[in-house]
Amino acid sequence: MKALLETLIRGLGNGSVYALLALGFVIIYKATRVISFAQPALMLAGAVAVSHLAEVTGFHTAVLLAGLLIAGVALAVERIAIRPMVGRPVFVVAIITLGVDIVVRVVVNAFIGRDVRQVGDPWGFDQVALGPLVVQQRWLAMLAVTAVLVGLLFAFFRYTRYGLAMRAAAFDQETALAQGVSVGMVFALSWGLAGFLAAVAGMFVGTGQGIEQGTWVIALKALPAIIVGGLDSLGGAVAGGLVVGVVESLFQSYQGEYAPWLGQNFAVVTPYVVMLVVLLVRPYGLFGTREVERV
Repeated sequence: MKALLETLIRGLGNGSVYALLALGFVIIYKATRVISFAQPALMLAGAVAVSHLAEVTGFHTAVLLAGLLIAGVALAVERIAIRPMVGRPVFVVAIITLGVDIVVRVVVNAFIGRDVRQVGDPWGFDQVALGPLVVQQRWLAMLAVTAVLVGLLFAFFRYTRYGLAMRAAAFDQETALAQGVSVGMVFALSWGLAGFLAAVAGMFVGTGQGIEQGTWVIALKALPAIIVGGLDSLGGAVAGGLVVGVVESLFQSYQGEYAPWLGQNFAVVTPYVVMLVVLLVRPYGLFGTREVERV
């Protein structure tokens, strides 16, 4: 039981990072109806920014500055590459975001170099005792920071003027425009929020193990998370990220013992297996909106 609980905490820690990335995907999708494939590059850029800024300032200050910096980069991407594509087919805009991802990663890789780069986090692989459990501090930090950010994000959408405007535009853009909501502002704000969340997620991805040029692949695990939770559900993004993280952790710990016939490193593909299972049962995700088309 002790090993199982420790495995679950590790899964929830990793899952909280996937949740932050998934929230970025969902926020942009709800505002623009486009899945942004630029999130992996923004995550990597955030991690690199933290790494460089931590060398000249405190770690916590570096995380905040990096989040704001990547939010600014995301705003620039939206204004330069995405805004002119408004009205074009969704598929075309999605391909544009894929191109943005490649360009940003090429630039960021020049700052990473060939070696693994540390982000300067204070946790590393240090452990802490929680009663009989021994877990790494970074898992607890991931959970705590994600809980705070999710709480602030939901409060933003519920109680602030800009949050309500984003909700209105996500529900019906034409009606929101008629009521005086700036849809362009909503698009920009959605990208800025997604960039900030990606930067924080990138920092956590690099804790302990550092970052390298291939680290961006980790962000792809957020795609199964948004499918599991539902493309248009913020709560579903959080739940999907946690589910993916826990399932992955369980397979890492127990698959070799109970299902060795699945082969080595099967845990790597478990997020996509979970996604396929959910798609078979609920194609719109666990918390997504079921679309009904009349013919």
